[in-house]
Amino acid sequence: MPYFFIDYWYVVLVLPVLVASMIIQVKLQSTYNRYSQVRSRSGYTGAQIAEKVLRENGIYDVRVEHVRGNLTDHYSPKENVIRLSDGVYNSTSVAALGIACHEVGHAIQYHRNYAPIMVRNAFVPVANIGSMISWPLVLIGLVMGFGQLVTIGIVLFASVALFQLITLPVELNASRRAIQALDRGILDQAELNGTKRVLWAAAMTYVAALALSIAQLLRLLLLTRGRRD
Repeated sequence: MPYFFIDYWYVVLVLPVLVASMIIQVKLQSTYNRYSQVRSRSGYTGAQIAEKVLRENGIYDVRVEHVRGNLTDHYSPKENVIRLSDGVYNSTSVAALGIACHEVGHAIQYHRNYAPIMVRNAFVPVANIGSMISWPLVLIGLVMGFGQLVTIGIVLFASVALFQLITLPVELNASRRAIQALDRGILDQAELNGTKRVLWAAAMTYVAALALSIAQLLRLLLLTRGRRD
């Protein structure tokens, strides 16, 4: 509950997680910067290794393209394209190879109908709606005294946390696939250890996002207790 116009539950529940999330983001950037300076002895660029691993897995309909930005790498299943950022596409670093293969890991998941990513996709519309209107519904419900509207808003917000929970194993699996692909004579053990650190740092950002959603959900439940039907 608020004390002296201060959101007590925000300070207790959300703020510590928010600070931890910022630290994790800084850690990701520093880890990426460090291992983006370590060149792979294989000589493959991020784009080349992505093409290679795609073909090794029997995937021939996914393009690999360049996209501007820093750590803007992603796989678009609708367009069947892997987009690699400035620091990955033409780079031969162990960080670049790991990130490129992680995105290939997502393409492999779709190619093989990996169950968790199918479940995740089913939640996308609900999570998108929940992220946009959950808080407005809660606020309107509180102001108007409509407890059921508050409950609907909380349920929608919970769907966002559930979506992030489902996303976590999908991301971890993509990283595992990346490590397995690079461990087949492409990177030596020392190089592979650097790649693992980069991918682990990236995975922690998803853990932080999940923790933040859970903290926000708990805050919402505590702020509205006794005002829901």
